[in-house]
Amino acid sequence: MIHFEHIEYLWLLAVVGLAGVLWGVMGWRQRRRLEQWAEPSMFGRLIPDRSDWRPAVKTGLVLLGMALLVVALANPQFGTKIEKGKRSGSDLAICLDVSNSMMAEDIQPNRLERSKKVVSNLLSTLAGDRVSLVIYAGTSFIQMPLTNDYSATKLFLDQVSCDMIASQGTAIGDAIEKSMETFGYGDPDRPWEVNKGRAIIVISDGENHEDDAVEAAREAAKQGVRVCTIGMGLPDGAPIPEYNPRGRTNNYKRDRNGSIIMTHLNEDMLRDIASAGNGKYVRASNASSGLSKITSLIEGLEKEDFGEAIFSAYESRYMYPLAAGLLCLLAEVLVFERRNRKWKLFEEEVEK
Repeated sequence: MIHFEHIEYLWLLAVVGLAGVLWGVMGWRQRRRLEQWAEPSMFGRLIPDRSDWRPAVKTGLVLLGMALLVVALANPQFGTKIEKGKRSGSDLAICLDVSNSMMAEDIQPNRLERSKKVVSNLLSTLAGDRVSLVIYAGTSFIQMPLTNDYSATKLFLDQVSCDMIASQGTAIGDAIEKSMETFGYGDPDRPWEVNKGRAIIVISDGENHEDDAVEAAREAAKQGVRVCTIGMGLPDGAPIPEYNPRGRTNNYKRDRNGSIIMTHLNEDMLRDIASAGNGKYVRASNASSGLSKITSLIEGLEKEDFGEAIFSAYESRYMYPLAAGLLCLLAEVLVFERRNRKWKLFEEEVEK
């Protein structure tokens, strides 16, 4: 089966085909003009060096050569080859806050969507690292265990919403403990070894109401796991929009007294968690520059050998259409448009 590495270049074949059509139209118009002042049977006497087939052959060689070069540019690949290699990397757990406060729109489009964008950008910087995804509100659960399949991670990430957990709140400590479970901590069937190749990234507005997140981060740090935090929102705060099955309403969530609830970014809490976890804190509004601090920390983690892996890859065969295309262009140069006198008598005999 043929596989093209750069299939996007194949649209250039349409340009080559269009050039062929234009050449055919121009040739037809040229012949019509000639027929206006002479009969076709007189062309041989009036233009003795004229050839009917040479221009067509030259044009055909150019078009075929260009088409083959486009195919070579797309890099056709046939069959497969087996490659052996070693995979190594770090283990990362991403904790994503899905409490109702993450629907606040103090950062656009809202805190949760910005969080998902940050995670997607972070995944794009990874290579060889394993990632797990934990979502939490009043409680937490493992959305996806450790994997190095970033495409699958992004699919799971797209499904995350604030209605996935009915119990509201922000249990950051519980999320950190669930992240440790994805690393195998506390599993009697998996021997635990303290190393510096693991990190937890907590994404939240920092309004922790459920447990001692700082103590959970401190315990993770004792096991060699670094805890980083990314703050979502602004310290000034914002109201929490209300939604119904049809979408967003014009109302905001209110407390028992009827006052609109304001949710604020608690940077002090997130800084304390990062400090206890021997990690870094960045705010989402500075994510473009602050994210580099997180990626630098990840790059500095110890890399664990995940064992030998076998990869199957396609064999590139671009050299064959490339060589054929160059031969066609060379042949076009060697074919003259008008008849050579030495071949004139021979061609006339063939035409008879």
